[in-house]
Amino acid sequence: MAGDHRQRCAWAAGSDSLRDYHDEEWGVPLHDDRALFEFLCLEGAQAGLSWRTVLDKRDHYRRAFAEFDIARCAKLGDARIEKLLTDPGLIRNRLKITSVRDNARAALVAIDEFGSLDAFLWSFVNGEPVCNQRRGNGDVPATTPVSDRMSKELRRRGFRFIGSTICYAFMQATGMVNDHVVDCFRHRPCTSTARKARP
Repeated sequence: MAGDHRQRCAWAAGSDSLRDYHDEEWGVPLHDDRALFEFLCLEGAQAGLSWRTVLDKRDHYRRAFAEFDIARCAKLGDARIEKLLTDPGLIRNRLKITSVRDNARAALVAIDEFGSLDAFLWSFVNGEPVCNQRRGNGDVPATTPVSDRMSKELRRRGFRFIGSTICYAFMQATGMVNDHVVDCFRHRPCTSTARKARP
């Protein structure tokens, strides 16, 4: 917006949608099962593409996948999958589209075991966000030992499009880790709910 000179993470400068996403959502601890499932699927859809591409299609994804209602996504039939593959508002990759159904089915099993998808996914950071002290985008890793562990466990449970890089992006997006650089105006607000990272 005009006159807004607040310091942000460099990646947020690409578009208004990226800036708004950075300012309002990225790095804020998220504990809603439906929203966590949505991010899990959208991060997978992003594989090989830019986040801006997915972000600009997010509203269409929500309509196409019943607002990412986990139970409804788990029941997606083959005919519906084929129809989605012709939808120009989606990234028309068969494996990515089908992964929403696979992930929903795996999520329901995890919910049955842990009580919620939230409890399962946040268990990888012991239920508390981790606050990092990044000085610049170059300090931010693509993966960590925790994202490696998350990826391995999710794959074992039948989740798809869930490599370590996707898992770490998911952790950043949902506030499991605070990777706003220290000079970003969002670093401190997100830090207020996070524990310090181990040196």
